Formats: sequence, C-alpha cells, structure tokens
Amino acid sequence: MAPADKDMLAAIAVTRFGLGAKPGELAEARQDPHGFLRAQIRRSGADQPPGQAVGSRQRMGEFRDYQRERREARLEKTADVRPPAATPANGADPAMADTRPKRRDVADPVKVVGNMLREDISSDFTARAQLAASTDAAFRERWTLFWANHFTVSATKAITGTVVGPFEEEAIRPNVFGRFEDLLGAAESHPAMLTYLDQIQSVGPDSQAAQRRGGPNGVGARFQQAALRPAPGLNENLAREIMELHTVGVNGGYTQGDVTEFARAMTGLSIGGERDGVYGAAVFREQAHEPGARMIMGVRYDQRGKEQTNAILTDLAAKPQTARFICGKIARHFVADDPPPALAARLEAAWTSSKGDLAYVADTLISAPEAWDPRPAKFKTPYEFIVSSFRAAGGQPQTFQSFGPILTALGQKPFSAPSPKGWPEDAQSWAAPDAIVKRMQFAQAFSGGAIRDRDPKVLAADALGERLTPDTAKAIARAESRQEGFALLLMSPEFQRR
Repeated sequence: MAPADKDMLAAIAVTRFGLGAKPGELAEARQDPHGFLRAQIRRSGADQPPGQAVGSRQRMGEFRDYQRERREARLEKTADVRPPAATPANGADPAMADTRPKRRDVADPVKVVGNMLREDISSDFTARAQLAASTDAAFRERWTLFWANHFTVSATKAITGTVVGPFEEEAIRPNVFGRFEDLLGAAESHPAMLTYLDQIQSVGPDSQAAQRRGGPNGVGARFQQAALRPAPGLNENLAREIMELHTVGVNGGYTQGDVTEFARAMTGLSIGGERDGVYGAAVFREQAHEPGARMIMGVRYDQRGKEQTNAILTDLAAKPQTARFICGKIARHFVADDPPPALAARLEAAWTSSKGDLAYVADTLISAPEAWDPRPAKFKTPYEFIVSSFRAAGGQPQTFQSFGPILTALGQKPFSAPSPKGWPEDAQSWAAPDAIVKRMQFAQAFSGGAIRDRDPKVLAADALGERLTPDTAKAIARAESRQEGFALLLMSPEFQRR
C-alpha cells in the first residue's frame, strides 16, 4: 500500500468511523487503519462515562422525593388559603397573633430537589461528552451512540429524563458488541423505556387488576397519580415503537392487530413501587397481565406471563426484516445518507449468518470496501461537531455550560430527542443557513480558549490529515490570528463532514 493511500485510510478511520482526530491519533491509525478500528471492538461492551455511576433505581427514588415535595407544597398552599387574621380586639394580646413561619421563609424543597434532578441530567450528559472528547476508542463510542439513538429515550418527559444517563450505562453500553437479542431485551425492559413509552400504565383489559377495577398493583397508586396520572388500560406505545423503530421497521410486514396483540402480551411489565421493595426497578406483575395466547405476525405464542414477551422479542430480533432495517440504518449512519446498496447487503448478510452478533457486524462494517470511499458524504450532527472540535483542540468540556447551550441552540438539546425516532442524521436536518451561522459563532468563541499558543496549521494537519485540502490549508496559513485560523479549520467543508 502506497504511503499516500495509508495516510488517507488513517484519516477516514478517525474522522468517519470515529469522532474526529485528536492530536497524534492519525499517526497511530496510520500503522494499520483497519486494525486500529478492529482493536476497539470489545465483547465486554463500551466504555462507561467518567465519574461515579448512579443507578436508575436511585434516580427514580430522587424523582419520587421530588413528587412528594410537590404534593406537600400544593397541600400547604391550599391550607394557607384562609381568611386573614382578625384585628386584635377586646383586649386580645397582639402577641398571640399567628406568627408561624410560612414555607416561603425557608428554602423551597421543591426547587431544591428539582434543581438537583436537572443537575443530575446535566452531569450525566457532561460525563458522556467528556468520554467522547477524550477516548482513544472513538469507533467504539460512535458505535455506542448509534445504538443509544436507535433505542431513544428522551428527557422530554421529566420522569424519564432522570434515567436517560443510567439507561445508556445499564442497558446500552454493556451490550453493544453482544447479541442484538440481548441488547433489545435490556433496552425494552429498562425503567427509562418503560416510563418514556408509557408501559407502566398498560393493564390487560381482562387481567385480575382490571377485574378488581384497580390500577396495576405496583408502580403504586401514589407513584402513578403523582408522576403521570395514568388511566389504567391497554397502552400500545411500547409495542408499536419496538416493531416500527427497534426491530422490523415500518415496512416490516406487521399490522395494527399485531401491535395490539403485542401490547397485550407485554401487560404486566412495569416498574416497582414502594410496596415491592424495589422502587424504580423493572418488575413483572402477573395480576396486570392479559391472559391467553397471542398471534403476532403469523406466529402463535402460548407462553404465560413474562415468557410470552420474551418469546416475541426473540422472534422479532431474528426476523430478516430486522436485519434489513437496522443494517440499512448502520450504513446510513457511518457512510452516507444514501449508502451503497452493496454495503447494506454486506451488513445484512453478516447479521443473518451470525444471528445478530453485533461484534461481527461491526467488524464487517470496517472491512467493507464501500465504507472507505474517500469522499466525505456525512454532515456532522451538532453533537458530532462539538465533540470533534474538542478533540481537534486536544481537550474536553469541563462544564455543561461550555457546550450544552450551543447544542440546544443548534437544535440538538442534550438527552431530548423530539420523538422515539431519535435524532435525524441526514444533512438536510442540520445544514440550514441559520444553523451554519450558529456553528460559526461557536467556532469563533471556542477557538479563543482552545488554540492557546499552538499553530493552527499543525492542528489542522493533526485533525484532518490527508483530508485537508490545499485551499483550506492556505486559508488557515493566511489567517490574521491563530484564533481565526483554528476557527477556519472548524468551519471548513472537510471538518464539517466526515
């Protein structure tokens, strides 16, 4: 292989398959570009963000405390609505007037706990961004972020927002190089997914719980009423999104009847209440489960209880429609909005032959010649742009304020995908003129603190390697200041694309 070819392959390895090059990373990748990526495939899963891990059960407990404080505040406010004290008369001692301290005289516990929850979410996202900006295994992290977006849960719902970070740490990261069936089961049964898609409200119409005219005995009446105020009954949200977004896809051959039957099969899958002793953990409640066999996509399921859901998920994971749908998404994410059909077919064949072995699929991706086309076709999402900017500077975000607000301004509010479909990845969604102006404003502000006394020409070579065009290199060299030179690098066409 000619040196120039090896240099280009190294640049593709770190900018397309990874999250952008850090200083010195291109030199490491150049030794063996394919091996550099292959070494990042790890059966034990992805890296965990830095800091002390906080589990979903603890976060759900914090949210419960927040709801309790809100209830108590409302009750106290109601109690305080009473006639004003009468003016002392008939010799009554003014000192006997009501002087009890009002809640407003002390710190508002609702705001205290609410602020704590918001800080938890910000800390989770900051730790995730710090990992992305600093990791030496950026392909492993990009692969993980693909699956986190595939199984989207969003902070657009308050109760879910508290556990988005733990969801990625507990359900996604340990399973991204295992069997798809295991990843699917972990994601769908996690408290974040169960709350986000309203599964905790779902009760079988003919279940024991429905016959007693009560809600499911477990999320706990108090928890349900305080957090979501659900009306007990069959909820199809999770069943629909599993089929439409997570497995066979919208054209996967299922019907509305299949969705309804799948929703009936999943009744009973919920989260623990205080009576269970496992508050916030995933549980199965037999009394809320719809009894009977189910017929889904032509297959009859006679299993009882939670085994019925497990059997259906196993079959959905193994469907050829699932392989086709998800492998098409992988090809679009890594290579192009309109990827080569040969690449999608190659990934699908690997998925099918390995029965959904995600490590094997990842290896097939980085081995596919179609994935190494030197033309950069993918436009970076705001998160990818911000992370790659930190990597190009050899740094990482220290606070949420250093990158969170600009992500929101660019339309990708942290942990807040607008729907279960997740964030879009096509250029049209992110390359509007207003968005480009905001990226330029970030680049100018960021460069001031990032460049320090370093030469932007060197940083440009470290960031793009053989992908750096002569025109961009000349513009950076002619910049009036180092800060301006680095900003030009970040806004260059070759940096904006991967």
